Amino acid sequence: MLISMTTEPELQRGVGEPDGFRRLWTPHRMAYIQGENKPTGPAPDDCPFCSIPSLSDEDGLVVARGSAVYAVLNLYPYNGGHLMVVPYRHAADYTELDEAETAELAVFTKKAMTALRAASGAHGFNIGMNQGAAAGAGIAAHLHQHVVPRWGGDTNFMPVVGHTKVLPQLLADTRKMLSEAWPEG
Repeated sequence: MLISMTTEPELQRGVGEPDGFRRLWTPHRMAYIQGENKPTGPAPDDCPFCSIPSLSDEDGLVVARGSAVYAVLNLYPYNGGHLMVVPYRHAADYTELDEAETAELAVFTKKAMTALRAASGAHGFNIGMNQGAAAGAGIAAHLHQHVVPRWGGDTNFMPVVGHTKVLPQLLADTRKMLSEAWPEG
């Protein structure tokens, strides 16, 4: 992850106009903004959630695998430890899940909360699904439930004013930490 702070001398060298602000550049987010690797249709052929299970846990950022769902780190997290619980089966809507998928999705959500509390001391969580593109789903063709850990005071000037989230840990390190804290059984 490349993150750099723009300094006043850089601004004076023609990078931008000096205005007294320091800039935090996060160019890796352009892939998300521009929709890189975002499926264009309903077919699972180009769906990242369908391809992740074929990768190693490390390469796919998979924290835990069940029989019907898996837990994976979000590539573009709102907070450190932001997980998603995803059914293996390519289904777009919550009502399309069968009973086993629905049950294991609930169990994995609870396990994700337990692991995040144990590994990072999360104070609370935002949990939810965006159903459909109109509701804000980045990948609307494949259902996924977000589990976002929260801490008192975790909203500061960066996301509020700068529309940027600073994450203190690499995703590979977060994946390892959470997989080690994942409850058995």
